[in-house]
Amino acid sequence: MQPRKKSRWLVLGALLAVFVLLAAACGNDDDDSGSDPTAAPATAAPTAAPEPPDEPAPEPEPTQDEAPAREAPVTQGPNGETASPSGEIVLTADELAQIQEGGYTAALLWHISGAFTDAVSQGARDAFAEMGIEVVVETEAGFDAAQQANDVETAMALSPDIILSLTIDPVSAAEGFRPAVDAGVQLVFLSTTPEGYTQGQEFVGVVTDDLAAMGIAAANLLGNALGGEGEIGYIFHDAPFYVTNQRDQAFKAWIEINFPGIEIVAEQGLADPAAAEDIASAMLTRNPGLDGIYAPWSAGPADGVLAALRAAGASDVAVVTMDLDTNVSLDLVEGGNIVGIAADEAYEIGRTMATEGAYGLLGKQTPPFVVVPAIEVTADNIVEAYRVSLAADPPQEVLDALGG
Repeated sequence: MQPRKKSRWLVLGALLAVFVLLAAACGNDDDDSGSDPTAAPATAAPTAAPEPPDEPAPEPEPTQDEAPAREAPVTQGPNGETASPSGEIVLTADELAQIQEGGYTAALLWHISGAFTDAVSQGARDAFAEMGIEVVVETEAGFDAAQQANDVETAMALSPDIILSLTIDPVSAAEGFRPAVDAGVQLVFLSTTPEGYTQGQEFVGVVTDDLAAMGIAAANLLGNALGGEGEIGYIFHDAPFYVTNQRDQAFKAWIEINFPGIEIVAEQGLADPAAAEDIASAMLTRNPGLDGIYAPWSAGPADGVLAALRAAGASDVAVVTMDLDTNVSLDLVEGGNIVGIAADEAYEIGRTMATEGAYGLLGKQTPPFVVVPAIEVTADNIVEAYRVSLAADPPQEVLDALGG
């Protein structure tokens, strides 16, 4: 019996060895690392998660000198329209000949009289004369919306083909200009349009200043006069009127962008132009080291600022403003507080409006919002600036102060 037991154990041993070898081989099909083939297969370890990609290093906070660049202000229309330059509004020779043969007439219905309106009117009249269009009536409403509605009725009695105007009150003007719309008159507006009117339907187009360029011009004039350093007061028009609002905002933005050495230490909104003197006086009292002041326009606000400075004996405070006017022009050439005036090309506004009226007669599409260039006026270029802006020489007292 003994040999038989030995044989059974030998067989069992051999089978066990084969089993172990097969199990080891199955457990190492993908392992060529040279590990012990007789080792028992372990439970497979979970696959390690891939290493996450390196996080990008955080951007360093910009220092004051490395602050992100800000974009220059850009003029937009009252409804966000992109501005087109007035130089693009021209007639071809064939279009001009077609208009000249039409026997058309026009009416100029202005909001108020003055040097600016006179220049716009002259630009329009000269353009109409070249086109053979007769101006049959010109009115001014004294900034009275009811009178403007009457002026529309007066003009319509003469059946004009074109009307150029600035709407005094956009709400009432929608009804006031309705007779002209219903009659198919080509309406072109300066700066503002009647509420609810759509360009290309009720009216041909709207023309105004390059508002951002006006603000930038004023900022350059004041910034350069101060040598890029100092503390200034900023008086802005505190009313919802996109023309003055954009001019004011562009001035402030350009000072902050382009003149980092100048700090706006006092800001005050202006709703009533007659309050400018009190506002400027308060600024001077609270900021005795004030180096300059921005006034939103000349006739009224800038006059009040000058009065406050003269009363305080502050002859060294520089002032910049908008729009050519006799008082500020005289102060500028006499070396007073005014160091510069930002002006528009009023004559070019009139020329452009008249040409857009002709576009309407031709059925030619007009850009939705057109602007004229700005001018940086100093004592050195004031005569030429008047001629470009207002198509006239400066007032005689300004010429006299210049020695002319």
